[in-house]
Order: sequence, then C-alpha cells, then structure tokens
Amino acid sequence: MAVFTYQGRNAAGLQKGEIEAADRTAAVGELRRRAILVTRITEKHGGKAPGRAGKRVKDKEMAIFSRQFSTMVDAGLPLVQCLKILAEQSESKNLRDVIGHVARSVEQGSTLAESLRRHARTFDDLYTNMVEVGEAGGILDLVLQRLAIYIEKAASLKRKVKSALVYPCSILGIALLVIVFMLTFVIPTFAAMFREMGAELPLPTRMVIGLSDFVRGSFWLIGLAIGGAVFGLRAYYRTESGRSTIDAVLLAIPVFGVILRKVAVARFTRTLGTLVQSGVPLLEALRITAATAGNKVIERAVRQCRTSVTEGKTLAEPLRISGAFPPMVTQMVSVGEQTGALDAMLSKIADFYDDEVDTAVSTLTSLLEPIMIVILGVIVGGLVVAMYLPIFRLVTLIR
Repeated sequence: MAVFTYQGRNAAGLQKGEIEAADRTAAVGELRRRAILVTRITEKHGGKAPGRAGKRVKDKEMAIFSRQFSTMVDAGLPLVQCLKILAEQSESKNLRDVIGHVARSVEQGSTLAESLRRHARTFDDLYTNMVEVGEAGGILDLVLQRLAIYIEKAASLKRKVKSALVYPCSILGIALLVIVFMLTFVIPTFAAMFREMGAELPLPTRMVIGLSDFVRGSFWLIGLAIGGAVFGLRAYYRTESGRSTIDAVLLAIPVFGVILRKVAVARFTRTLGTLVQSGVPLLEALRITAATAGNKVIERAVRQCRTSVTEGKTLAEPLRISGAFPPMVTQMVSVGEQTGALDAMLSKIADFYDDEVDTAVSTLTSLLEPIMIVILGVIVGGLVVAMYLPIFRLVTLIR
C-alpha cells in the first residue's frame, strides 16, 4: 500500500490530508466515495512528496523519447523492454537515468503512469495523466504520439516568443554598452579639453558632461539600484498578487501584450485539446491546463471555467466573462461544446493562433528594426553633437 497526500473540496470547503491506497486511482476513488472532489494528489516516498523527484530534460529529448516509445509500443514490444532500449540509446544522461528507474519500477509491478509520477520534474501532470488514460484504454501508442506532437508544438511556440525578444534585447544591450563606454571614456576626454579652454559651454554639452560625471562617480550606486530593482521585482513576482499584477500589465503592453495573449491562448487550447482528445476527464484537464497556463490572468480564467463546469454549466460562458480570451475563441469553444467536437475545435484554435504568433513575431521584428536603429542613432548622435558644439562655436569665432 502507498500513502498519498491530497487536496480537494467537499460541501464543508477545502480538504487536505493523507490517504493509504493500492495506487493513485484507488486513492481518488476512495476520496470520491467520501464526497471529496480531488484537485491535487501525489504519492509520498520515504516521507516526502515526489514533487521535486526526477531531473529536468529538454523538450526536444522528451519529444524524441515519446515518439520512439510510441513506435515500439505500436510494434508490440513489452513495456519494460521498450524502456530499457530507450534508456540505452538516449543521448541525455538525465533522461537515461530517469528511464532506467521507470523501467525497474514497471518491472517490479507498478503501472507506467505510477512509475512516471515518481519523477515529477521530468514527467509533469499532463504527461502522466495522458499515459494513465492510454494504459487504461489500451491506446498508449496513440497517446504517446499525441504527447510527442504536443511537446514539439509547445517547444516551437516557446522558440517564437524567444525570437521576438532576442532582437530588441540585443539592440538595447548594445546601445547601453555604447552609451556607457562613451560616458565613461570618451566624454571625460572632451570635458578635460574644454576645461583647459576655459570657455563657456553650451547647455547640451554641460548636461552630457554632468551625466558622464554622475555615471563615473556613482557607478556602484547605479549597479546596486539596478540589482535591487531586479531582485525586488523577482521577489514581488513570486507573490500571488505580484504575479497577477505583473502578468496583467504584460498583457496590456501595446505590441508585446498582443503576442503574449496569442501565445497564452495557443498554449491553453493546445493543452486542453490534447488532454480532452486523449480521454482525460474535463475537470482534471482544466486543472492541469490552469497549472500550465504560464500567465496568472489566464490561469484564473481557466480556474473559473473549472468551477463553472463543476456546477454543471458550460465552458464557453466563463471564458467569455473573463475577458482574457478573444471572442472568436469563446464562440468556437461554444460550437465545439454544442456539437460534441470540443477537442477538434480546440486543436483548430491552437493551430490558428500558432500561425498568428508567427505573423505577429515577423511583424514585430520588421517594425522594431528601423525603430531601434533610429533610437540608437538619436542617442549616440546626440552625445556626439553635444561634444562637438563647443568646437563648432570655436571655429566660428576664429573665422
């Protein structure tokens, strides 16, 4: 018998505790008999929940593992043999170690889903729940294939977001380095020359020299202020209210906010569609989707949807009321619910928003390139002109 820690709700409110059962399914069944709706359940190992067990593995390696595993299962190979072969040929040491542990666990009589749950850092709730459904329904090969596709598309979406941020961050970083270099090394040379001349300097020149003196004299203070601001922002983001506020602000930013919202919608619909298509119960699918939303605003909206579904209402209505999702999404979800094709509709929405993110990133890059060049030119050019103004004036006086 294993011991499980759980969180759930009943008529009296939030419930937490431990329960002993043969496996996770039996534990959930017993809690349902006690009229407790389970929202989270994990198996304890050696007195500690396995939430930190396992090792982090790259998305690409997980996708390859899932696809190869699916092919072997479809070919009729026993699970233990599949896992041992995959462990031997994996190029990732972390994944090799985890698969080896999973193979030994399955060999000792545990189900594949139970064995994967003991490595929660490698196999998240989405992965293990889908595997559990695949085992129970005899469609493990199909489920693993869907997981491989999901992981690949999720990784592609992540790359698109990074590519949207790399260019502006690189340009801003270079601009900052150029400005700091000029203020620290170039401007002081001109300032020393102007002091020797003893002439009255134009206002722009005095302002630039003053800024240079401040940067050189208070360099440690500026670094400390930036470090403190970053640390404080990260600490604030770790709080519930801080994350909600910052995520809401990010979604409200004119250009980046549009891309982030499209990414969040694509992730939500892709995750929920994959889970529903694989046979995961809708309430459990919504719980997992909320936990993997990546944005507190979207997460809160999905949790409201879950509450609505628990009360016997539709999924589309709370999505519409939340205001976090475009009207097209809520209308298509409503049509999917009415026609009984919610999983197919969610997949179509995810594909559409994947393309939308592609277009938005391309547009953003093409817009930012000239804007960043102009900004960099104005700043650097302004510093240069401010330093040459006294020289121009001197040449005019000599003439």
